[in-house]
Amino acid sequence: MEETRYNHQQSDSKWQKIWDQYEVFKTINQESQKKYYVLEMFPYPSGSMHMGHLRNYSIGDVIARFMSARGYHVLHPMGWDAFGLPADNAAREHGIHPKKWTYDNIASMKKQLQSMGLSIDWSREIATCDEDYYRCQQMLFLDFMKHGLVIRKKSPVNWDPVDQTVLANEQVVDGRGWRSNALIEQRELTQWFLKISDFSQELLDSLDTLTEWPEKVKIMQKNWIGRSEGADIRWEIVSGAIENINEILVYTTRPETIFGASFLAIAADHPIAKSLSHRADIRKFCAEAKQIGTSLSIIEKTEKNGIDTGIRVRNPLNFNSEIPVYIANFVLMDYGSGAIFGCPFADQRDMDFAKKYSLPIIPIIKPDTPNSTDLIAEGKAYHGNGIMINSNFLNGMTNLEAFKAVVLRLEQTIFKGSPVATKKVVFKLRDWGIGRQRAWGCPIPIIHCPKCGIVEVPKEHLPVKLPEDISFNIPGNPLHHHPTWKNVSCTKCGADALRETDTMDTFVDSSWYFMRYVTPHSKDPANKSQLDYWLPVDQYIGGIEHAVLHLLYARFFTYAMNKFGYTQVKEPFKRLFTQGMISHETYYQLDGIKKKYLRPDEIFLKNIDGKICAFRISDNSTVIIGSVEKMSKSKKNIIDPNQIIQSYGADTARLFVLSDSPSDRDMIWSNSGVEATHRFIQKIWRLIHDARTELKKVSSNPEKKGQELYDNQVTYKIFKLIEYNYEKIYLNKVVANIHELVNILQKPLIQIAEGKGNENLKIITLETLEKLIIVISPIMPHLAEDCWQLLGKSGLVVQQKWPNFDHSLQVETDIIIPVQINGKKKDSIKISKDADADFMKKTALNLDSIKNSLQGKKPKKIIVVPQRIVNIVI
Repeated sequence: MEETRYNHQQSDSKWQKIWDQYEVFKTINQESQKKYYVLEMFPYPSGSMHMGHLRNYSIGDVIARFMSARGYHVLHPMGWDAFGLPADNAAREHGIHPKKWTYDNIASMKKQLQSMGLSIDWSREIATCDEDYYRCQQMLFLDFMKHGLVIRKKSPVNWDPVDQTVLANEQVVDGRGWRSNALIEQRELTQWFLKISDFSQELLDSLDTLTEWPEKVKIMQKNWIGRSEGADIRWEIVSGAIENINEILVYTTRPETIFGASFLAIAADHPIAKSLSHRADIRKFCAEAKQIGTSLSIIEKTEKNGIDTGIRVRNPLNFNSEIPVYIANFVLMDYGSGAIFGCPFADQRDMDFAKKYSLPIIPIIKPDTPNSTDLIAEGKAYHGNGIMINSNFLNGMTNLEAFKAVVLRLEQTIFKGSPVATKKVVFKLRDWGIGRQRAWGCPIPIIHCPKCGIVEVPKEHLPVKLPEDISFNIPGNPLHHHPTWKNVSCTKCGADALRETDTMDTFVDSSWYFMRYVTPHSKDPANKSQLDYWLPVDQYIGGIEHAVLHLLYARFFTYAMNKFGYTQVKEPFKRLFTQGMISHETYYQLDGIKKKYLRPDEIFLKNIDGKICAFRISDNSTVIIGSVEKMSKSKKNIIDPNQIIQSYGADTARLFVLSDSPSDRDMIWSNSGVEATHRFIQKIWRLIHDARTELKKVSSNPEKKGQELYDNQVTYKIFKLIEYNYEKIYLNKVVANIHELVNILQKPLIQIAEGKGNENLKIITLETLEKLIIVISPIMPHLAEDCWQLLGKSGLVVQQKWPNFDHSLQVETDIIIPVQINGKKKDSIKISKDADADFMKKTALNLDSIKNSLQGKKPKKIIVVPQRIVNIVI
């Protein structure tokens, strides 16, 4: 019996089998072709695909299919970020080996991803827990050691005394371990580090070359690297001195505020603080300060406390000024020199501290308004520019002029044979501690020999394999407690020795996986000629939450591997796209004051007197409709993408997550929206299905005699907009354009189906329809293949080239925008009609004419009217 409706289950299964059978998406390394490397951030194999995966991989697949149709040699691989703590936890909780747990999850998630109809080259599939993968990673670790980029040193860490492991700052919640809930201790342990700090300046400078990255991501990385220019200043201790310490070195980025200094503050693990540990009050304070950890975000939220050491120092430019030295809980030993001077007038943190401990607040900059007396009375620091006051020889200078003048004076001032100050550039970026006390991770290929010291495992002995018989019954690192695994002979002298039991941070695994896809079966980590061909990744797609750590580490690895000679490429990702999150209403009932959340499939909605109300399915009890929030397991506002694919089809799921809003913004899930999307897919299929018999009668070489019923120029413009919007990843606009085309084609297709269309109408309609099927195929590939087959066309849509269009009907997508300074036209910029305000502002400020007019000054205001004007006020 003939189908009268589009059967998504039959279609999805059929075409996925055909694509797989003919290896349509398998990529052969051919360096002669024009390449395009599309990559989505690989998933952790939790076992279940979620909506974030659906949206992320739909975006990537659309781009891969689009670029392939345009004639590019596309690489679109997939793998698994498979090591990590969840598998360790599953082993502890369920008594299952992390290897089995992980590979079972990979098998399950792979089926789910394949049900989306992704154009993945699965022959390149990798998992970071595969022995072959971590063998190559261990080789890279040894290369890092060879080039001096690995060090082992003592470092303060967050120690969980119950789980007996080091925790990252993000795993410490309110001073307690995220899993054990134990109070965290600050300990100093010997750790392995990768020297990312050696590349601080390069990583910072190169951000300017990443012109196709979101500006917000580059700003986040710039702030994380945190370059600052300042000075190291020596402050002489004049009372309360400690044996062998007669001065305190302070790093500051605001040396011009030195005449407003009213205290010095040192870190709780500063050498002076350690020397005073015999005092019970200081010992207690330092212990409490260390509980806070080293996370800057946590420190910023914590109340600022200090304790007076009794030490006094002399201001190097004002010998009559002696100020107290505090130990403070907001100063970090690993930034600058572990000591700061506090100028309350120019820093809000210092202002709050001075108010709390009744320290002097000296106005040293004259602001325009309000006056300094008002600021001090209100407890507000002044952060702007102005004229220096109460600052000796700096009086009358701007604060920018004073910066240079005070550093010069301090450099010329000699104390005990050396300048009081030296200019210094400091970065917030710290070396990357990679050691983790976990069993399920890449072993560090090091042996500790009592005779030879640290010994590298020879490359021919790699991989250092994880043991199969791991016990999680004892707290701490199972590798450390293993009875035999850690015992080994030294490869240099043959003496009894111990393996390194720390494993690598999983961020190491994800810092080079995009390179491994290029030659996934090679015995070496990478092949230079292939890397040079495929890198950089042309389009990388992932969540904004990875803007700093993962992306920064991946950039560092690529710079390092460039240094080692693996590749001539330095930047790994040419173009970056950060997709938005998917949100949903929350539903809950109150249990006292506690919210008990319900899943969407546990409630039903009902319109009562024009108001939407929610009720629990099981007992019809009233349910409160809460706010719309990011889908999360804790709020239970999740929709299972597998159910959506099963009920409506892969194309409906793909189309819906791309159609509601711009793909880089958050979207709200709507069941009614999914149903409407499904009806639209049915509509396309039905229109073509019903007209197929008449359309098949059209000659293979038809002769058009003019335009019939719809304007060729109109459809041309829509097709060109579709192409443009695909290029810009404006996928919601692509969907809107497709709706337009379908609406245009609806009337002639119905006429043709009813036998009312003439030959010329059929010719034009068929030609337009063939193009439509090709341009919808990146988003709705299964539907497109079905429709192509309905028309009796040979081959697969996925193998068709992107349509050529009559360029005489060219549509202009760029516009000219005037750029003004103080209301007078100075220049103009050519931009896309869809350019946003930030892009317009940036483009205008990059004009040479505007730079010359500004002469380095910062504009007071920039007024941007999209598609109209940019006005810079100076």
